[in-house]
Amino acid sequence: MEAVVAAAVEAIASRDWEGLKPLLHPYLHWHGAGGARLRGRTNVLAHLESAGPQELPAEVELRDGQIYRWRA
Repeated sequence: MEAVVAAAVEAIASRDWEGLKPLLHPYLHWHGAGGARLRGRTNVLAHLESAGPQELPAEVELRDGQIYRWRA
């Protein structure tokens, strides 16, 4: 799990959206530190592209080797 999360954090920091996409589950549940609550990989990627740096997650759940829940 730690490797997937570390790779996702690195991809977000470097704004590597193509590298991040396969790490995120299609039905991702995203709870950002600023109160953002999003569902779905496409919505989360669009949000991240327009948002600033993200905090490390406090809680992550994986499904099928991808991040299914991210709670900042």
